[in-house]
Amino acid sequence: MTILKQKHLFQGRNLPLLVEKGEDGFYVAECPLFEGCYTQGKTIDEALKNIKEVIELILQERETKQILRNYKPTEISLHTITV
Repeated sequence: MTILKQKHLFQGRNLPLLVEKGEDGFYVAECPLFEGCYTQGKTIDEALKNIKEVIELILQERETKQILRNYKPTEISLHTITV
């Protein structure tokens, strides 16, 4: 399958992302759906642009494609807890 067909197959999918601002002032973006899928940027926009590029790269792997095919959440929420 060509990269263009692969991109079309997964186009329009909403994926969960976590974005945190570190002590160094950089924003770290992570997609918890895929192991090791994270990046950073000086701004939130830059971090989001970078994570999109990372996701597009890892979607070339067969295992990652299967994870995305099987991903059909009905609800997503983020919670924090103080320990």
